[in-house]
Amino acid sequence: MPETTAAGAPQHIVDAAQAEEFRAVFADLAGNIEQAVLGKGHVVRLALTCLVSGGHLLLEDVPGTGKTMLARALAATLSSSHARVQFTPDLLPTDVTGVTVYDQHRGTFEFHPGPIFHHLVLADEINRASPKTQSALLEVMEEGQVTVDGTTHGVPQPFMVIATQNPIEQAGTYRLPEAQLDRFLMKASLGYPDAASTEALLLDSRVRDRAAALRPVADAATITALRDVSDRVYVDRAIAGYIRRIAEASREIPEVRLGLSARGALAYVRVAKTWAAAHGRTHVVPADIVDLAQPVLGHRLLLSAEASFNQVTPQRVIEELMASVPPPESRA
Repeated sequence: MPETTAAGAPQHIVDAAQAEEFRAVFADLAGNIEQAVLGKGHVVRLALTCLVSGGHLLLEDVPGTGKTMLARALAATLSSSHARVQFTPDLLPTDVTGVTVYDQHRGTFEFHPGPIFHHLVLADEINRASPKTQSALLEVMEEGQVTVDGTTHGVPQPFMVIATQNPIEQAGTYRLPEAQLDRFLMKASLGYPDAASTEALLLDSRVRDRAAALRPVADAATITALRDVSDRVYVDRAIAGYIRRIAEASREIPEVRLGLSARGALAYVRVAKTWAAAHGRTHVVPADIVDLAQPVLGHRLLLSAEASFNQVTPQRVIEELMASVPPPESRA
């Protein structure tokens, strides 16, 4: 990805050539992942958007829909380090972050890093671990660092956590606290594949691990360059006002006990900029905000107990919210 703009253009603004190159690289990454995750192009693009935007992804779906496969395919597409942590009730925080061990021969304490010190970390079935263990992820997901025994250790960049959870099996699980939910940039569900993708999987049943056959098409430097371009995508004041009105309206919905926070609104802007660049545009348009409403807001708008009892769903609330806030018709 180019580091400078075309001659005469401000360096802090993305030009058309950079946006088109971003789109091409993004499409190449998505196409590689879709070889392992068939028929889920939209979710694949959401996962890549999350990675480039510097955020984390929560995948919630029933067993057997490809949540772990998507995470492994994304890791295989990048020639960078990755790790998988199976969250269980007996998992300890130090099993994730690492531990300081005393070396008797040297007479010093030595830090042994845990699996969190990788570019891409898969937290499988995250809601099966205790709240104490889940809290070990709070600092690293927000600040990109881990503090153990008073010493702070930075994790490699780019860094992303992909967590999976099963909404059906609730026995032996712990609900994710609101503070941790808000640290996930987006939440998505894969769902079952369409008819054509299902038949393709069945006909190629001899392949047991489709992600293992993928070739790396990018490295950490590529993601960093994409992130630099994404950060410079133009956001008009009218778009910022649109997101502000959505956030304010979300806090006034009777069925919602916790609306969109300031951190959530900032997340909305970041993913919208990446989404716009992924479509070859140099600026964010209202359609980007509408397209990303469900994955950005779905886990941030917490419903009241009465709304849940009446079977009100976050999806329906978001649809009504977006319909009640008109998008801007012109630039500010």
